[in-house]
Amino acid sequence: MSGGNLLVTGGAGFLGYYLVQAVLHWNDTRAAGAKINLTVYDNYARGIADWLEALRSRPDLTLRRHDMIEPLPKDIGHFDYIIHAAGIASPIYYRAQPLKCIDANINGLRNLLDYAVAERNAGQPLRGFLFYSSSEIYGDPSADAIPTPETYRGNVSCTGPRACYDESKRFGETLSVVYAKHEGLPVRIARPFNNYGPGLKITDGRVIPDFASDVFAGRDIVMLSDGSPKRTFCYATDAVTGYFKVLVRGRDGEAYNIGIDRPEISVAELARLTVKAAQDICGYRGKVVLGESKEADYLIDNPNRRCPVIDKARADLGFDPKVSVEDGIYRSLIWYSHNQTAAAA
Repeated sequence: MSGGNLLVTGGAGFLGYYLVQAVLHWNDTRAAGAKINLTVYDNYARGIADWLEALRSRPDLTLRRHDMIEPLPKDIGHFDYIIHAAGIASPIYYRAQPLKCIDANINGLRNLLDYAVAERNAGQPLRGFLFYSSSEIYGDPSADAIPTPETYRGNVSCTGPRACYDESKRFGETLSVVYAKHEGLPVRIARPFNNYGPGLKITDGRVIPDFASDVFAGRDIVMLSDGSPKRTFCYATDAVTGYFKVLVRGRDGEAYNIGIDRPEISVAELARLTVKAAQDICGYRGKVVLGESKEADYLIDNPNRRCPVIDKARADLGFDPKVSVEDGIYRSLIWYSHNQTAAAA
């Protein structure tokens, strides 16, 4: 990617933070000719993060307010690489704005793919295009499909409360494969599995921020299920390494699971690990209790287990996640303890 132009859509979000910071760190440690010119598109629906605003004056970074459900700017320019990470990933937000969720994953993606075709036809072909899909495209896998390989076709409701997200990601993959095969574009697909870490807003509505919110409010940790669902949790720094590897090394028109394959732990065990880390960090005295969500659809179509097979990413990309869930929770709680205002914004 050295010396190239990179567009990251959704660059103001949680994973966008790591994509942006990784590129800028690269630029800070390389000679001028090896630097990457980075452009971020975001609609800033939840505001412009302080960390991103503080970078505005950098000559290697261009920030542009743009909603990916709208047509692309006419003066978009040329990019060598595109990462389409714009979208609504938190269940509480995509259930509230299902059409915007669909539009970003389908219309926004289609606009970028058509742009890539036009650039190729103009003699300026892209070198890499990454579509952020989701492990949710698998739905609720049967027991014999866990751990879940990329070849599993899914068990997904097309009408349930999660369908706007799950099915738009699935169709986004279809678009990506069609453009790769029929237009010859270098489109690759990443399927994230439960990424977390510093920067994930404490108001996000996913399980680790919810637990952190309880900890720093001095409340007992409330589980909104019986605690039996199981997940693997992939720390953000491991995940973002995987995404860049898919972008530059992945096979065209193919999907890669990006996550960690062990341990698969229950939500109850995750809560226990959070209590233990919070006790060490801030003298937390709370306990784990059962509760009930105020949202009637909270647990509908919620997968019972989520664990990836990552052999393909290991073999093709050299992907090898390192951060244990215990260490990752500890790091996350330290960040939340020092950034509660920013984490809630």
